[in-house]
Amino acid sequence: MRLGGRWARIGRVLLTTERLAIRPLTDDDLPALRAILQDPETMTAYEGPFDDAGVVAWLRRMQDRYRTDGFGLWAVELRGTGEFVGQCGITTQEIDGERVLEVGYLFDREHWHRGYATEAAAACRDLAFAEFGAERVYAQVRDTNLASMNVAIRLGMTVRSRFVKHYRGVDMPHLAFAVDRDPRPAR
Repeated sequence: MRLGGRWARIGRVLLTTERLAIRPLTDDDLPALRAILQDPETMTAYEGPFDDAGVVAWLRRMQDRYRTDGFGLWAVELRGTGEFVGQCGITTQEIDGERVLEVGYLFDREHWHRGYATEAAAACRDLAFAEFGAERVYAQVRDTNLASMNVAIRLGMTVRSRFVKHYRGVDMPHLAFAVDRDPRPAR
């Protein structure tokens, strides 16, 4: 599935919100990605932090997604300062045997509880509906990750199913949250 290929190529900033700018990840983001992906508390839902090779592999996987799908997880910066606070975007995932569009979000722990994840994820959810033609957008959340569940709920999502994801050698129970496109025409 190739959707919205232009999103990986239209320039530095892809989306803006009131407080945030969302742009493709670059190699210059490796230090900021390390701060997130190597933090044990932030990475609890992933069964622990990544090593240096894992961080580079994560970045390369996102950059490959930009080329193949036209989207992926993007860098999220504060508009006023350009400070990297996290990553958020759209990826294709398999949930219940179906390829779906998922909004994903992962933020630096120093920037939790400020609404950035919800703000960025809402913009990405809306992009999936408006530009990629999605009828439904998902968020897959590990069943122990209450903070991510709360973001999904704030996005208007409800639990549609439960499934087990095998990742990093561990079976991890997940919840498939989703929200459907509003069937009413835009005014």
